[in-house]
Amino acid sequence: MGFPQFTAANDSMKDASTDGGRPPLMTAWNSESQIHLIIGANPLAASRCAKSLELGARPIIVAPETVDMHYTLSEHIAKGSAQWVRRDFEDGDLTSLGREEVDHVVDMVFVALGGSHPSSPQISKLCRRLRIPVNVSDAPELCSFTLLSTYSDGPLHVGITTSGRGCKLASRLRREIAAFLPANLGSAIDRLGAVRRRLWEEDDAAGLNRAVLEGEDDDSTGQTHTFNTLVTEGDITAAKTRRMRWLSQICEYWPLRKLVSITDADMAAILEAYSSGRGSVQDGNQINDVSRKGKIVLAGSGPGHPDLLTRATYKAIQNADIILADKLVPAPVLELIPRRTEVHIARKFPGNADQAQEEFLQMGLAALRKGQQVLRLKQGDPYLYGRGAEEFEFFRGEGYIPVVLPGITSAMSASLFADIPATHRGVSDQVLVCTGTGRKGAAPEPPAYVSTQTVVFLMALHRLSALVESLTTFPEEHIKRTRNLWPKETPCAIVERASCSDQRVIRSTLENICLAFEEAGSRPPGLLVVGASCHVLHNPNGQRWAIEEGFHGLDELHSEGEVVSLSPDGK
Repeated sequence: MGFPQFTAANDSMKDASTDGGRPPLMTAWNSESQIHLIIGANPLAASRCAKSLELGARPIIVAPETVDMHYTLSEHIAKGSAQWVRRDFEDGDLTSLGREEVDHVVDMVFVALGGSHPSSPQISKLCRRLRIPVNVSDAPELCSFTLLSTYSDGPLHVGITTSGRGCKLASRLRREIAAFLPANLGSAIDRLGAVRRRLWEEDDAAGLNRAVLEGEDDDSTGQTHTFNTLVTEGDITAAKTRRMRWLSQICEYWPLRKLVSITDADMAAILEAYSSGRGSVQDGNQINDVSRKGKIVLAGSGPGHPDLLTRATYKAIQNADIILADKLVPAPVLELIPRRTEVHIARKFPGNADQAQEEFLQMGLAALRKGQQVLRLKQGDPYLYGRGAEEFEFFRGEGYIPVVLPGITSAMSASLFADIPATHRGVSDQVLVCTGTGRKGAAPEPPAYVSTQTVVFLMALHRLSALVESLTTFPEEHIKRTRNLWPKETPCAIVERASCSDQRVIRSTLENICLAFEEAGSRPPGLLVVGASCHVLHNPNGQRWAIEEGFHGLDELHSEGEVVSLSPDGK
């Protein structure tokens, strides 16, 4: 059953541009099984046809065969969901194409020809005379109603109109309002509506007086002056209907975000309390006794420096009950965690990754079942070699849909902090991100050489020699040697602990990078960047390699004596 929202006006409706400001009558119209006459075959007519079908109406398109029919209209006509009258509009169409039960008068008319078309004023005049709602595109003065920009969530429909003065602004306002509303509000309305219907049936079967509830089925009415009248022990009628009064009270006073979190079990428990006369409903605190459903956030902590956290991730750190952090999340980020928060660091080491991952999943699930807020804090970005999608799938399968927050990935940012432009005009026009280690530690197939490509290898330094060898040579047993090998003189760089104060960059070529790394030693986490762009801003100039220590670029952004706050309100 469709309920489109629209604005309606009487036959003397003025041009919206000169209207004195009288508000229109905004209604929700049941259009199921109605006949909607759509005059025209352009994209707007196609949009009107789609809306009519969505609402359960039957659209009839009136347009001559010579017209350029919009392709979606043709599809609806071919499928039989819309009818096509293959000629120009005739006055008799208004009283002959409609439903039999209303003497063949059409229920609604959409003129998609525009106000400047010579037929539009005449069609509008005929419709007004017959009291048929009519909408003429780009001609507010010819309309008896206009469509709203509508947001829908189950039984909830929110419509916006600018009275024909700015449809694009109406669309933006609709998006702004929709973004403000909490998720699952439509489901909450369904749940509250089902409870209300149950209470009404129980009270009606008991023969209770429902006078106090008059008007509650009308969305347009406000609260009566007796809404907050004190219920005394002597007021037998009010006492008997205390549950229905309670439901009205929580709809009025409880925060929307609390309302949408109530489950069916919660409602049953609270209703039982109020049917027996226990508890108060004025402040909504009863919900604090309701079971709280746990929430989980999968968040990326970025490459290392705490200033590179997103505000959303910082708020998640501050609000979590328990944090499950990757082993390589740096100490400066972990220092932001409040002392009250329970923290666990992944016990991952070579050969134990899968067991440690399973341990974290079970710890997170146990906390969620206690109603806690869990933060799974991952290095870099959760979905870039971080098993984020696997964890999302696991928790979703257990009934908890995670909120996923992106992180600045070292795959893009590490090269930046090392003064390596991932792309550079005339040097590199593409970037490839690869893993140096596949599932179960297997070596993945190396990428072919592309002279204008920058390749970033993550999780590769522990097998650097094998990786470089696979890039520059073919194995003895390799029969089909179709892949382009990387020249040994290709520039490359190792970037370790990117953005941190102990950052290190080793600049060299594929021929010498293994020796350089062996001499410098390991400082995880790190990655390998390969490509001509590695020597755009820094060139070893004949040296086999160059090693650069330290990074304080972000610290220098803070002027002397300045206090940098990461508080959620930015103060």
